[in-house]
Amino acid sequence: MNYTLNHLPERDAKPREKGYTMAMDKGLSIREVEDFIEVAGEYVDIVKLGWSTSYVVPNLQGKLDVYKAAGIPVYFGGTLFEAFIIRNKFDEYRRILDKYELQYAEVSDGSIELPHEDKCNYIRTLAEQVTVLSEVGSKDDQKIIPPYKWISLMQAELDAGAWKVIGEAREGGNVGLFRSTGEVRSGLVEEILTKIPFEKIIWEAPQKEQQVWFVKLLGANVNLGNISPKEVVPLETIRLGLRGDTFLHFINLNEVQ
Repeated sequence: MNYTLNHLPERDAKPREKGYTMAMDKGLSIREVEDFIEVAGEYVDIVKLGWSTSYVVPNLQGKLDVYKAAGIPVYFGGTLFEAFIIRNKFDEYRRILDKYELQYAEVSDGSIELPHEDKCNYIRTLAEQVTVLSEVGSKDDQKIIPPYKWISLMQAELDAGAWKVIGEAREGGNVGLFRSTGEVRSGLVEEILTKIPFEKIIWEAPQKEQQVWFVKLLGANVNLGNISPKEVVPLETIRLGLRGDTFLHFINLNEVQ
């Protein structure tokens, strides 16, 4: 940090198991990646190349090299996994992970109908090759999954070998964990937390109000994902109580007087 300021919440240091910030790269140029890392690399734990953008960007290997040099792991969005699965190309997907020397992969079923046992089998297989993040929830805003089902799906996927599970919200933050307005389904989140340890969940929370809600609920070291590169530094100030939204949340005024 640039100077000393006391009475801030303690942040776990990288590499960390909780307090994760997963940023979403939706098609940055190599120069933009370099600028992003210069400004926010210290606060980013992992980067997702959104949905299937890795298929179309012309600078894929160059981007991966820049992230790797900065010590920031990258993985391809779950929609790409689904694109291979629906075409019966799982082995080819695994070869692509090896080709680009990826250490992480996302398994999801937000856009396809996939029997859950099949999904868990994919997790088990990939877990022998890479570290697996599995996403729970649908991209269909008309599909409402009850809390008990979220819990059972998450637990089964963790048992199958997922390192962490991701709560679906899309890049807009208006499905899955959230209502179409972006409002958090608070009862759903709180019920999930009665059974699934908070450090095992990455909550997709692209909107500032959603990030604030989770930080107030679970503290500075909550795992948050789908963060825009431009919002990583602002999120860190939210985590530290250095933005108006959480300014008084972490500080005891009696201790500083």
